[in-house]
Amino acid sequence: MPAKKQKDGRKKIQKAPRAIDLFCGCGGLTLGIKQAGFNVVGAVEIDSLAVQTYKVNHPEVQVWHKDIRKLTSPQILKALGLKRGELDLLAGCPPCQGFSAIRRLNGGRRIRDEQNDLIFEFLRLVRGLRPKAIMMENVPGLADNARLPKLKSALRQLGYIVNVKVKDTRNFGVPQRRRRLILLAGYGAEIPFAAPARRIHTVGETFAKLGKRRAKRDVLHNLPEQRSEKVKQLIRLIPKDGGSRIDLDKKWQLECHRKCDGFSDVYGRMKWNDVAPTITGGCCNPSKGRFLHPTRNRSITLREAALLQSFPPDYYFSLERGKYPAAQMIGNALPPEFIRRHATQIARVLKRLS
Repeated sequence: MPAKKQKDGRKKIQKAPRAIDLFCGCGGLTLGIKQAGFNVVGAVEIDSLAVQTYKVNHPEVQVWHKDIRKLTSPQILKALGLKRGELDLLAGCPPCQGFSAIRRLNGGRRIRDEQNDLIFEFLRLVRGLRPKAIMMENVPGLADNARLPKLKSALRQLGYIVNVKVKDTRNFGVPQRRRRLILLAGYGAEIPFAAPARRIHTVGETFAKLGKRRAKRDVLHNLPEQRSEKVKQLIRLIPKDGGSRIDLDKKWQLECHRKCDGFSDVYGRMKWNDVAPTITGGCCNPSKGRFLHPTRNRSITLREAALLQSFPPDYYFSLERGKYPAAQMIGNALPPEFIRRHATQIARVLKRLS
């Protein structure tokens, strides 16, 4: 941040606003708020693979590798040398599987998932830390869940002005369709959402960021695929640049698709001049969605999936447990560019109030 002049004429050096990332995963949210000018001083994550990945990319951050329910506000404040009310931003994405439409069998069954109550652990730490601003991200399904009004009411009682919207990341510089609920709250101050980007970024321009030289030596880009000969032949027949298995004659349909013809995007190709579908933990498996390369006879690689999430080409992801756990980690991540744009709005409000 630029320096301000004090009353005696000397320049006062402003430190970067400090932030903590709860449920940090592999670090997508941390990267986004860093890019917006924040100094991330702490992070919490229970999964060891995500922690390993996070620490490689953000080695300077104090990471609590533990269940958030066992971490207290006094412990955080003491470790970081902060007092209550000094933290600038508390951000995070509580586990959201229980709110996801994918988890609602037949579209109606209620999911009783204790992870859903972790949003109240987020609230508990807001009460204990009293940050100047809050950012919470989740799936759109939370908007229809009874927990959200309770959370908003509690934050307002604490003095926060709360804004909640469901946004599509494609409108904020991320080359994929991904609808997310985002909550922004300022203590005694309203924080607006970022304005939409001027243009959409496509699969083609995103893949071009990798480059041939980098692609050859990137292990995430060169992991082998194991497919049966029948599936390989099916993939070769699917029309290039946006084609799908439903474009083929019925004789080429897999037996499982003949019995249940839902999920028409599976074994579909992405389009060069469009955004990608939502990148999920199944992003390297064409049977899980429209995850085939636009023209090559393969699924997208883990590196291509990470690029579509708006991670830079050199971001590290651990392969310690193999390909599919790494894919799950990438699919679960928050797109850094989406976060950066909204976190920039938070930084502007905090700067105005300082």
